[in-house]
Amino acid sequence: MQLTSFTDYGLRALIYMASLPGDQMTNISQVTEVYGVSRNHMVKIINQLSRAGLVTAVRGKNGGIKLGKPAETIRIGDVVRELEPLSLVNCESDFCHITPACRLKHVLHTAVEHFLDELNQYTLADMVKDNSTLYKLLLVE
Repeated sequence: MQLTSFTDYGLRALIYMASLPGDQMTNISQVTEVYGVSRNHMVKIINQLSRAGLVTAVRGKNGGIKLGKPAETIRIGDVVRELEPLSLVNCESDFCHITPACRLKHVLHTAVEHFLDELNQYTLADMVKDNSTLYKLLLVE
């Protein structure tokens, strides 16, 4: 299974925000500069993360973005579930005529759930805690 770039950069943006000291805010331009992704793409990602309550966006002169809740409470699997289209195959009867008898869809669904359960063993805090190399790479020391 490969995550979409949308989910990939969503996780990266959250890691960046979790790496910032205290409750420090950042902005989309800083995140796009760190990862070299287009601003338009990152705006869509941050909007989705904001709708999910994972990012707080504050408008205005002193505005910016920051985590919407503590990094210790943001589970990686939940982020993937929020951002990733998790249908591995198209089981619509218009598309696949064996859908009524197919057992594969159940197997794939179970596999995805196990994958997400494994990811949920880790939080955003686990990704950044005591990771001085990460801080240096993100220039947030």
